Amino acid sequence: MARRFKLLIEYDGRPFAGWQIQANAPSIQAALTKAIHAFTGEQVIVHGAGRTDAGVHANGQVAHVDIEKAISPQRFLGAINHHLKPHPISVLSAEIVGDDFHARFSARRRSYRYEIINRPSRLSFAEGLAWHVSRPLDADAMQEGANHLLGQHDFTTFRHSACQARSPIRTLDLLRVERLDDRLHIHVSALSFLHHQVRSMVGSLELVGAGKWPPIMMKEILEAKDRCALALTPRPSGFISPASIIRVLTLDNV
Repeated sequence: MARRFKLLIEYDGRPFAGWQIQANAPSIQAALTKAIHAFTGEQVIVHGAGRTDAGVHANGQVAHVDIEKAISPQRFLGAINHHLKPHPISVLSAEIVGDDFHARFSARRRSYRYEIINRPSRLSFAEGLAWHVSRPLDADAMQEGANHLLGQHDFTTFRHSACQARSPIRTLDLLRVERLDDRLHIHVSALSFLHHQVRSMVGSLELVGAGKWPPIMMKEILEAKDRCALALTPRPSGFISPASIIRVLTLDNV
């Protein structure tokens, strides 16, 4: 009888085309699937809480997988991390859960963090891990603009043209801009997001911070419900995604 394992995962998204398996490109899901097959011999599907895009990192991605092989969580954890080498993926924990748990549908919130390094000097250590913006940014103005996006709205303006979601309606629970010396962290949380929604919002907020747009412009482009009203979408370098609650974009947690 198969047992369901819940996994907590972190990864550097730069070498991958995203979470989801793709025919001719490396993905996090494919690397995990191959690693599990190596020590179980089973063909499995690894379900993730958030299907992160290319270049998006994770501090706390949640996933689940059903395994027939009798193996303890401790042995599972050691085996999968061994077979994930040399990929920049690490499974932080593994536990057995009930069949009613689903990494995607059991998630109550996804939280992401976008990191901007705001200074004239180019990046060295953080290249590929943050968005470098050399012009000064006003974090207070960015927060004022961000406040217009909180709550339930039609986010068509911030939706990628290839987005397959049935509805553009989403509820934004958190959109916070904080400055730490020369770094800006943009924290965003919701139950779910549209394709490229977070990156599109960040790109627009950067224009507000640079003084190119007044904060009220965020409200106006939201209400336009038109992708053409949008600023350029920044690259995913600053994006980090956590475990299902979700740097350059990072998923922090789910």
